[in-house]
Amino acid sequence: MKIIITGATGFIGSHLAEMCVKEGFEVVAFDRYDPNSSWGWLENSTYKKDMEIVLGDIRDYDSISKAMHGCDVVFHLAALIGIPYSYVSPLAYIRTNIEGTYNILEAAKNIGTDQVLITSTSETYGSAQYIPIDENHPLVGQSPYSASKIAADQLAISYYRSFDLPVKIVRPFNTYGPRQSARAIIPTVIAQCLSGNKEIKLGNLSPTRDLTFVKDTCRGFLEIFKADQLFGEATNIGMNSEISMGGLVNLIAEIMKMEIVIKTETDRVRPQKSEVDRLYCDNSKILEHTAWSPEYNLRNGLTETIEWFKISNQIKNPENYHV
Repeated sequence: MKIIITGATGFIGSHLAEMCVKEGFEVVAFDRYDPNSSWGWLENSTYKKDMEIVLGDIRDYDSISKAMHGCDVVFHLAALIGIPYSYVSPLAYIRTNIEGTYNILEAAKNIGTDQVLITSTSETYGSAQYIPIDENHPLVGQSPYSASKIAADQLAISYYRSFDLPVKIVRPFNTYGPRQSARAIIPTVIAQCLSGNKEIKLGNLSPTRDLTFVKDTCRGFLEIFKADQLFGEATNIGMNSEISMGGLVNLIAEIMKMEIVIKTETDRVRPQKSEVDRLYCDNSKILEHTAWSPEYNLRNGLTETIEWFKISNQIKNPENYHV
């Protein structure tokens, strides 16, 4: 079976691409073209020779349609995901996340793709109105980013209902692990600790998140893909647990055996009505309908992530990050 993964050279996409190769799939890794022809996190992958890597633009129908020809399945991960920049340029998120998803769906409809998995986000739920958050929770766009992802999800469901396109919505809660961008909280804290800083600079410490290690998230993608059901609807991937950002920072410091002082900086805090105060996943659906169960708890996942940062030289070379 031939699978195309968009956003394949990024954080989650690169792990998923490698996992699919190990599963025996023929993999096309699609990501954004740049003048240096960078393959991001796949540049030095031991599995690079086992993939076809294609650079293009998800916003360009011809580009993605050509890459999808001959592929049986699409894992669509390509997106603009940084919430702060969505306040600066909402239109960029509309063009990439909504129009890009349209291009995937329209091409899949025209080509006759067997299955399309669209990557959503727990940010589509906004702050929890009840916990844990199941797939029936209302969708609330509390940032231009989350609004663009809600629109993309609904567009995908419309293609399922209107054209019988075999679409599944994969909705991960917060994913962390090796290769994550330095703009995320866990790499930020690890980087500051490894540089010897005892004063850790952060934003709001009270929000809670449900954190899933990247390998568990990727296995969730594969198990949702393998499921006979789940078409035309969303499926959460998460741990059914939560931790505050303050608690998370203290846990990282404990694992790294550091004594720290946390300093809140106002420029790291979201606008008040945009802050998502609580995300706590109800994962009963994926547990019931697939063979998925997490292999990592938070402490184990953080420990593996910290060790990767220690040996990967990413702290000294932050420009190597491929967001």
